[in-house]
Amino acid sequence: MLIHMIEDDLAGLPVGSRQDGTHPRPQLLRERWCDLSGLWSFAFDDDDLGERDRWWTSPRFPDIIRVPFPPESAASGIADTAHHRVSWYQRSFGATEIAAAGHGPSRRLMLRFGAVDYRARIWIDGQFAGSHEGGQTPFSIDVTHLLNSGQDHELVVRAEDDANDIAQPRGKQDWRENPHSIWYHRTSGIWQPVWLESVPDVSIEMLSWTSDPVDASARVRLTLSRPPSEAVSVRVGLTLDGRKVAEISTMTDSTDVDITLSIPALLNGQAYEELLWSPEKPRLIDAVIEVGEDRVASYLGIRTVSVERGSFLLNDRPYYLRSVLEQGYWPDTHLAAPSSEALREEVQLIKELGFNAARLHQKFEDPRFLFWADRLGLILWGEAPATFTFTPTAMERTVREWLEVVRRDISHPSIAVWVPLNESWGVQHLARNPRMVHFARSLVDLTKALDPTRPVVSNDGWEQVDTDIVAIHDYEIRPEVIADRYRNRDSVARMIAGHGPAGRRLVLDGDIDEAPIMLTEFGGIAYDVDDADGAWGYAAANSSEHFAGMLTELFAAVHAADALVGFCYTQLTDTLQEANGLLSSNRRVKIPIERIRAAVIGSHPDPHRQ
Repeated sequence: MLIHMIEDDLAGLPVGSRQDGTHPRPQLLRERWCDLSGLWSFAFDDDDLGERDRWWTSPRFPDIIRVPFPPESAASGIADTAHHRVSWYQRSFGATEIAAAGHGPSRRLMLRFGAVDYRARIWIDGQFAGSHEGGQTPFSIDVTHLLNSGQDHELVVRAEDDANDIAQPRGKQDWRENPHSIWYHRTSGIWQPVWLESVPDVSIEMLSWTSDPVDASARVRLTLSRPPSEAVSVRVGLTLDGRKVAEISTMTDSTDVDITLSIPALLNGQAYEELLWSPEKPRLIDAVIEVGEDRVASYLGIRTVSVERGSFLLNDRPYYLRSVLEQGYWPDTHLAAPSSEALREEVQLIKELGFNAARLHQKFEDPRFLFWADRLGLILWGEAPATFTFTPTAMERTVREWLEVVRRDISHPSIAVWVPLNESWGVQHLARNPRMVHFARSLVDLTKALDPTRPVVSNDGWEQVDTDIVAIHDYEIRPEVIADRYRNRDSVARMIAGHGPAGRRLVLDGDIDEAPIMLTEFGGIAYDVDDADGAWGYAAANSSEHFAGMLTELFAAVHAADALVGFCYTQLTDTLQEANGLLSSNRRVKIPIERIRAAVIGSHPDPHRQ
């Protein structure tokens, strides 16, 4: 009977924890969807004539682009890195694509975008469908009422991305024509998947998971597309490796549904840890959720993260973070992923190098990367891309995108720390401007109001306000200096009382007596194997053996530092002129992977070390 029930639950649906990683929303899966990636017609609009001349009414643009790769990238087929503020996209879709999306009578057809940088306007068959602002956040448009049966439909997208608008949250995207210093080529326009999905009239639009091993429960919050005309049934079922973990049924007549499921297996004090997620044992619980006629598959990981008595805790145990800085940039596709398989390989490679965590730097990463981190076991720091100015517009845009992404990613067990600001980017005078202090503090408070389950680093690197982790950036290359600075908490306290390694005050305000201390950027040793133009790093090696020796000595000093409970090495890969990666830009190791792994893990392979 149990097996029959589970088979009925999963019939026609993918299994959340065992999906192939291609779905753009890996924690909200329906039976069918239609990917609209591929060849689209394309045009730049440097004179901004398209809206005046109504280009959406006769969309036959002269060039061909491969979506979802940005036009600056080689993979797109355009490979034009010059400033182009406005671009236009067009493709047709018809009965084949609509059927593939599972559409039928009494259903709604949703057009979904993973991300369009920075501003998008959309038309269907010459009719305006909708718009969105925010270069790294998803959005959806109900296009049902715009479709005429039995014909092909013209989908047109106008994308606007002003390279000179420094109030846009842009992260490492350069405002200059050519990359310089630590900034890279831009990623404009469509750069994450576009797809069609058919849903019932009342459907699940968003969901989020939290869990509490102490209370032996999991909680799911659902946002429905519209209020039901009458109460509808809601059923949630959880399974682990085909075994039922929990199940509950109820009714709702609201758009917001909040359900707590009791998980009896967590009550077994000797066996509850078998259900917990960690990088060493990334267990995922599968879920099937039914609301009226809508039926989706999902998954969750049961785990807790917190800080206490100077330690970072995973599942209530001290956990030492061995992190690497992940820029998420690819030579041929820029911020867009080459494929979902490439994202899996990236996570796997990070783990093979000996890291148990990655800091996603100045980018809201593709949710498919988060899925592979969940499934393969990699802790992530979720960080916001920065603006480069402090204005009301910049603040509003930062807050809006940040809160959208926290809501988007809140259910991923891999994400353990939120980082709304980095190195005072966009708040350059934080140490002297009280308005910037208020803004930094408000981001911490807003994040914790939305998600009280994770630590927040207010401003990674220095000038921190109400931070849960003292996160320090230090590119000192002499191992003996690193060892001395971080010998114990007293030595770090002396830096906090004065100025940090970059000449900045490390902590501006807040109680940090029991906050863990981490070296969240260090290293940056350049060993250029790509012959990159203007290659540089924070230090330089002149041979593979020299590089290996520098790495080994620097990591040994960090591992020996009693004040530190984690680190983040800069960085995973070379990125254009930044040659300070452990790997080349094409993900080739510069020295044998065994030597990197030995340095990263050091003499303390147990992450639960005290």
